[in-house]
Amino acid sequence: MKILIIGGAGFIGSHLCESYVSDHHITSLDNYISGKKENHIKGVEYLDMNSKDILSLNPEFNLIFHLGEYSRVEKSLGKIDFVLENNILPVLSVLQFAKKCKAKLMYAGSSTKYSDNGANKYKSPYAFSKWINSELVKFYCDINAMPYAITYFYNVYGGRENSEGEFATVIAKFLKRKKLNKKLQITKPGTQTRNFTHIEDTINALHLIAEKGQGDEYGIAASEFYSIDKIAKLISDDIEYTEENVANRQSSEILTKKVLSLGWKPKHKLLNYIKSNI
Repeated sequence: MKILIIGGAGFIGSHLCESYVSDHHITSLDNYISGKKENHIKGVEYLDMNSKDILSLNPEFNLIFHLGEYSRVEKSLGKIDFVLENNILPVLSVLQFAKKCKAKLMYAGSSTKYSDNGANKYKSPYAFSKWINSELVKFYCDINAMPYAITYFYNVYGGRENSEGEFATVIAKFLKRKKLNKKLQITKPGTQTRNFTHIEDTINALHLIAEKGQGDEYGIAASEFYSIDKIAKLISDDIEYTEENVANRQSSEILTKKVLSLGWKPKHKLLNYIKSNI
């Protein structure tokens, strides 16, 4: 197959490229806002461009993954226009391109859509844009009888995870600060809970959904959940709390029924990963 991965130089995208490249022709489209050239995988074709310009490409792909949107919840409050422009504006072009290709579209939604009984989607530009986009993808693909699946990630961790800067994620950031003998920083109250899913389990689920899935609500989440407090204390006793953020969700419903029905089962445990990295 010819597979296009939008956001292929990012954390999840680079692992997805790596998982397919030995058997298929893989093209990555990335604007490098959060993607990194050090994430490049041998054998992958890389395009440095914005997904809003996707219609300039030849419609030759069989499968398209759209992972290339701004992905920080709390920090999106400080860059409202930037997030909305980069997340909402390109998605129609991506849909039109998938239609021209007659390709299956795999869209990465956001689990914030289901956080705090659905209220969280109105609390940040990130959550709002991802909710709007997932609804548009569902509507457009259904009305055009297009093959598609919408997936939802839950705090993915593992190799190549961002440990510093704007796009740092919880586990990598905590482990990096522990290594540097710095305080682990927790946004108040600390009792907010998260499900954490290993990158290998996430990629395995994406393969199954790409092959067999159709429609919405493919949540990819390990069943165990932990408070941020508990995770931090497993790594270090040197902790400080930062001010509460209105966009910081307290809990999130996990929707794993559909992906489990495809035969997916997570193999990795967060606590084992932490123990092996401290």
